[in-house]
Amino acid sequence: MMRLPRFEYRAPASIADAVAAKADAPPDAMYVAGGTDLYPNMKRRHQVPGTLIALHGVEELRGIDTRADGGISIGAGATLTAVRRDPRVRACWPALAETCRLISTPILQNMGTLGGNLLLDTRCNYYDQSFDWRSAIDFCMKKDGSICWVAPSSPRCWAVQSADTVPLLVALGADVDLASVSGKRRVPVAALYRDDGIVYLAKQRDELLTHVHLPAPNGWRVVYRKVRRRGAFDFPVLGVGAWVRFAGDGSVAEARVVLGGVGSSPEVVESASVALVGGRLEDEAIEAAATAAWKAGRPLDNTDFTISWRKEMILPTVARALRELRGAP
Repeated sequence: MMRLPRFEYRAPASIADAVAAKADAPPDAMYVAGGTDLYPNMKRRHQVPGTLIALHGVEELRGIDTRADGGISIGAGATLTAVRRDPRVRACWPALAETCRLISTPILQNMGTLGGNLLLDTRCNYYDQSFDWRSAIDFCMKKDGSICWVAPSSPRCWAVQSADTVPLLVALGADVDLASVSGKRRVPVAALYRDDGIVYLAKQRDELLTHVHLPAPNGWRVVYRKVRRRGAFDFPVLGVGAWVRFAGDGSVAEARVVLGGVGSSPEVVESASVALVGGRLEDEAIEAAATAAWKAGRPLDNTDFTISWRKEMILPTVARALRELRGAP
C-alpha cells in the first residue's frame, strides 16, 4: 500500500487567508483542492510538500456567476460535476460541460475542480510510476534524476500536458484570475503554460488561481474532441480544442485550433487558423486546417499508444472537430 508522506495541514476560510497562508508557509507548500492529482502524486513521491493549504472550505472559490457583459465567471474550486451540471454552462457553453463530463469518472468529477484540472501536473510513462519502479530504472529529470528517458540526449523534460479543459479554454480565449498577497491579476489561460515538462506553469509560486472567466456567446462556436484508449477514465493521448467566430456573411472571421496531449504545453496551431479565416467552413478549408495541425503536432513516446498512431490521429480528429463546428456529423 502506498501511503501519504507526513505534512502540515492548513484550512483557510477565505481567499485572503489562503494567499496569506501560502506567503507564510515554507517554499515547498502547495495548495490542494480536490486532490485527485496531488494526493496520488504524493503517494508516489512525485511531490512531497511539507505543508498543504486546503481550499475546499473557501466558499469564494466555488461560485458560478453570470457577468453583466453576458459572460460567466467560474470559481476555480467549483467541482467538475458542478460545472457540467450548471444550467447556464449547459445552455451557453455546452462544450465546457461536455469536456468536464469526459474527465476521469463521475466519482472523481465530484472531487476534482476546474482550477485543479487547469493546473494538472504534466505526465509521462516514465514519471507516473511508483517510487520503487522509478528507482529501479533510475529516476528521470522531472523528479530526483538527471535524464529524460523519453529523449535521453535532451537537456529538458518532455512530460506532456494532458488536461482536458486546457485546449478548450485556450481555444475559447478564456481568462483566469491569479491572487497573491501582492494583489490580483488577470491573464489569458494560454499565458498559464510554459513549454517545459518540469516548470510547466508560468504563474508565480505564491499565486492562487481563483476564477475562470468565459466570454459571452457572440457569434462563435467551440468544441473539444478527445482521443483515449477507453471510453472512460483515461487521460487524453490527444485533445483538440477548436473555436471559430463567423462573420455576418457566414465566412470565418477568426479561428483557433489547439492541440493538447502532444507537448509540454497546449499548442496553438496558427497555420490552421490561417487556413480557415476568410473563407467558409467547407471541406477544402477543413482539410487544409487539419493537415496544418497534423504537420505541427509532434508527439513523443511518453504516453499511451505509439508515436506514429498518435500523430496520424491528429488529422481526422481536427477535421471532425471542425465539421462539428460547421454543424455536420
